[in-house]
Amino acid sequence: MSQNKPLPPQSSQRRAVIGGLSGILASGVAPAVHAQEKITLRYLGTAVNQDKAIAEKFKADTGITIQYVAVTTDDVTKRAVTAPNSFDLIDTEYFSLKKIIPTGNLQGIDTKRIKNADKITTLFTKGEVGGKKVGDQGTAPKKTIFMEKADAKGFAKEPTRFMTLIPTVYNADTLGIRPDLIKRPIDSWKELLNPEFKGKAAILNIPSIGIMDAAMVVESMGIYKYPDKGNMTKKEIDLTIKTLIDAKKAGQFRALWKDFNESVNLMASGEVVIQSMWSPAVTAVRTKGIACTFQPLKEGYRAWAAGFGVPKTLSGKKLDGAYEFINWFLDGWAGAYLNRQGYYSAVLETAKAKMEAYEWAYWMEGKPAEKDIKSPNGDRLAKAGEVRDGGSYEQRMGGIACWNAIMDENEYMVKKWNEFVAA
Repeated sequence: MSQNKPLPPQSSQRRAVIGGLSGILASGVAPAVHAQEKITLRYLGTAVNQDKAIAEKFKADTGITIQYVAVTTDDVTKRAVTAPNSFDLIDTEYFSLKKIIPTGNLQGIDTKRIKNADKITTLFTKGEVGGKKVGDQGTAPKKTIFMEKADAKGFAKEPTRFMTLIPTVYNADTLGIRPDLIKRPIDSWKELLNPEFKGKAAILNIPSIGIMDAAMVVESMGIYKYPDKGNMTKKEIDLTIKTLIDAKKAGQFRALWKDFNESVNLMASGEVVIQSMWSPAVTAVRTKGIACTFQPLKEGYRAWAAGFGVPKTLSGKKLDGAYEFINWFLDGWAGAYLNRQGYYSAVLETAKAKMEAYEWAYWMEGKPAEKDIKSPNGDRLAKAGEVRDGGSYEQRMGGIACWNAIMDENEYMVKKWNEFVAA
């Protein structure tokens, strides 16, 4: 299929296509013609967010096919910068926009075409949860979510009509622990480097994220207070990496993990009892019937957020299709699906309408589960009576200390991080 000639389906025909073969037969048109008229959207992102069930449900609802293009976090950014014709939708983190937006390769998303734009959580638009400001060290989405105009190459300081990305999923990360093997309360990031867990600790080996976890540890140990953990000076990077290297040489780390499944296996096997962890990885350990806690810590969480962007080359029916997908995504079904995995959705109101009252109470209000809580594919995640780690949405997202970021000294930081990995 030609990359720059969108194929023009008419909406009435597209609706007929949804009916599958019956629609085709009823129209009396050969299937091949219809096949050409369907839209396929190439969705570039990491595999974490590319869920088969979401693509299937969207196709059933609209007749539009989502074709997943799964690459690493770094490669999502590289493609956005070097090959904007290679995708129709990008799912990327807000921190990567500092590299992408100056290229002019993404077009501002017109919020007048987004039905639920005014219902997007204030965490993104104002940096507030429940009317209170949250920590904005690093790249808080409010710093990179608005553009002055559709073809801007920079960010707007105040809300405007155009958004860089429409938020999809976000969460607040902390340490995962095995409470059955630790057998005492854990309430601080500094526990990651506690010699008590020598050889049984692990940290995330993605430099831009791992260094933020390390900075949370350094601050909690009282070694140093950073003006902005998400944008360190060379001296601050040196101090942070030296702390990690000293711990590594003392035998603190069982592993430096890069892959979601690796973090699950380390924890499930008991080889590691405390580590950097993502909420769905904790969930995955629990579905094996093993105790694992996504531990709230007094210093707060390191947050991250991703969203959908559109390349500036997209136009016509393909662009209409991209807007249709984004609108569908905010309409509730996908939001409820993500909330049930332990993520958070951009428009809470529509997701709530697609969840059972007891599910919403557990996931979003921090209330004890009235009955067993199940994942979208039916695995039991929590038994009746259990409470979600970290409590309610407001407690958890209101407890953000910093956000994932790309530092001005990123190249230097990566070089120093690699010295830690090699030490």
